[in-house]
Amino acid sequence: MAAAEVGDDVLDHDPTMRALEEKAAGLLGTAAALWVPSGTMGNLIALSLHLQRGDRFLAPRGAHVLDFELGTAAWLAGGMPQPLEWNAGPGRPTADLIRTYTVQSARYDALHTTLLCLENTHNGAGGAVIPPHEHALLAAAARDGGLRVHLDGARLWNAAVSLELPPAALTVGVDTVQACLSKGLGAPVGSVVAGSTEFVTEARRMRKMLGGGVRQGGVLAAAGLVALERIDSLAEDHGNARLLAEGLAERGWDVSTPQTNIVLAGVPDVGRTLERLRKAGVLAVPMNGQVRFVTHRDVGKATIEEALRRIGRSDR
Repeated sequence: MAAAEVGDDVLDHDPTMRALEEKAAGLLGTAAALWVPSGTMGNLIALSLHLQRGDRFLAPRGAHVLDFELGTAAWLAGGMPQPLEWNAGPGRPTADLIRTYTVQSARYDALHTTLLCLENTHNGAGGAVIPPHEHALLAAAARDGGLRVHLDGARLWNAAVSLELPPAALTVGVDTVQACLSKGLGAPVGSVVAGSTEFVTEARRMRKMLGGGVRQGGVLAAAGLVALERIDSLAEDHGNARLLAEGLAERGWDVSTPQTNIVLAGVPDVGRTLERLRKAGVLAVPMNGQVRFVTHRDVGKATIEEALRRIGRSDR
């Protein structure tokens, strides 16, 4: 990072930032990409450019754009959110459910549905993966109904590693995609939002409006380039998540086998359990009425084994 070649990214594009964006676009299968400080900003930029005030957008129940972005999809992007039930499995609706919202009313005072937001992996569903054939059906249903498609791929790299597919195989049929360089990949800051060249030109303007322009951004982009070399290492996080889930199950915890790096545990009292874990030196967070554990590159097998020793039996 200290040795990165830098320029003024607000004025004439920082060279290291440009290299990162070109690499990210290639991995995601898009024409162009734009670095943004956070995934939330990346999603907001995409929704702001896809929606007009009063448009309805669809997203799976518990999606990050619905529950964890402080309502910016409605407040700033002007969209009316419509949560979709998980009737095809954890974190994903069926194509038929999407089609029920694509029949537009002729009434002037009716909502017009114009956008589908997917999330892969789905954070609130425990890092659940949308397989490519289901993704294709969902994107096709949206397109057949005249909807655009945005993919919140904050953890798309995890989905790709889990499925043993290139990331671009999971973006087919979308107009835009956001992917994080932090989280499992380990960069200290940054995400990318990607799509057509025309979209990225407008996204760059929107990023400036939201205060996301940076000057010598190459310092941060250099970390993003390192992060993109670490995608394959996410398999270790997935293995450690399975190790954690198996250990919790042996100790009487209500857990299912994780698909990626997130483990959700059902407990009678989330607050009491989190406090007990904190006192034992194990940090977790609440998620949809469950306790959420996440494995990452700073947590190895030995740490998982020590955490299990401290966690002990379930509170049930």
